[in-house]
Amino acid sequence: MMPLSRWLRSVGVFLKAAPCSVPQERWLGPLLRPSLVHQGSVLGAWHSARCWCQAWTEEPRVLHSSLRMNGDQKLDVYDQKRQSFIQHFSEIIRVLTEDDMGHPEIGDAIARLKEVLEYNVIGGKYQRGMTVLITFQDLVEPRKLDANSLQQAMTVGWCVELLQAFLLVADDIMDSSLTRRGQICWYQKPGIGLDAINDAILLEACIYRLLKVYCREQPYYLNLIELFLQSSYQTEIGQTLDLITAPQGSVDLDRYTEKRYKSIVKYKTAFYSFYLPVAAAMYMAGIDGEKEHANAKKILLEIGELFQIQDDYLDLFGDASVTGKIGTDIQDGKCSWLVVQCLQRASPEQRQILQENYGEKEAEKVARVKMLYEELNLQAVFTQYEEDSYNRLVGLIEQHSLSLPPAIFLRLVHQIYKRKK
Repeated sequence: MMPLSRWLRSVGVFLKAAPCSVPQERWLGPLLRPSLVHQGSVLGAWHSARCWCQAWTEEPRVLHSSLRMNGDQKLDVYDQKRQSFIQHFSEIIRVLTEDDMGHPEIGDAIARLKEVLEYNVIGGKYQRGMTVLITFQDLVEPRKLDANSLQQAMTVGWCVELLQAFLLVADDIMDSSLTRRGQICWYQKPGIGLDAINDAILLEACIYRLLKVYCREQPYYLNLIELFLQSSYQTEIGQTLDLITAPQGSVDLDRYTEKRYKSIVKYKTAFYSFYLPVAAAMYMAGIDGEKEHANAKKILLEIGELFQIQDDYLDLFGDASVTGKIGTDIQDGKCSWLVVQCLQRASPEQRQILQENYGEKEAEKVARVKMLYEELNLQAVFTQYEEDSYNRLVGLIEQHSLSLPPAIFLRLVHQIYKRKK
């Protein structure tokens, strides 16, 4: 069987976006693959097949973010959807705050909530929220996409962004972080401090208020509630693993194993960052089978692992003016991918250097750890790992995408491959 990556290269430059009404034999002819078809209908091809297949042609990793559909169009399809998604946030703010803003008893608290939302929820890449919207459109036939369903999909996308904001506000406090998304962390703002803990809880509560307002009458409502609750629990379990592996003021290098690292990544990052948004879209599209979700999860958790490894690398070697945050993994003694790789390669003398300097706040000790990583050439190790992961993920998508469009997963891989922020 021809590998998926090779097949995509072979058809990518010829593939044109086609509506559902176009006969399948005219669309792909003998190249049609069953994995692009779900219950007899073409899924997602009319939205993104041309753009994303072109991403995998002879120069798949040099695709510019601005693919133009025609010369007169100022924004590509993704940019248009992203713009609509961002504009929907004003509606989210209105629903969450407008009715109670002037309430004689809680009006001041609602004003605080509005400030918390506007500072902490916007300003990111919106990839998690956008994944809900685009995946939903990939899975639903255009004739079934109406204004209400799109509004619901965007709202669920913002619920994922709210979960992200809740987790980041709390995580920044625990990690004593300084900046987030190019601005000082919320808890670092004058007059905020540890009150940010309550603000984080408010952000999480907003998720379920929105789901009730927009989705209560939908058949997938209960599935979404359970999905968000489970994702929150899994992430908090992952955070617990992270914290107990590297308790404050104590560095035990024997704890920093690859097995423990993978467990932290799986629970702390991969579930909510990748499985949650895709699974939410699947439930909204009426796909609730255990087999379909298990296969999607298999792929998405692997993508999530690569994403977190990139985060760990960028924490130290990234450009803070691009990433929007100052990394503190060394100072915090985190069980990061870099320290795990260092321990696998270090001599006894190098391990002793790590023992003496890792988890310390002094700038010279942080610099010494970075120098050790550079001596072990971990930058090259990361570059090779990213390339190997890319190839492994393509094979995994071919094997497990089954009845779901591979473009859903390929798009996510493309978004994170070689990312700088």
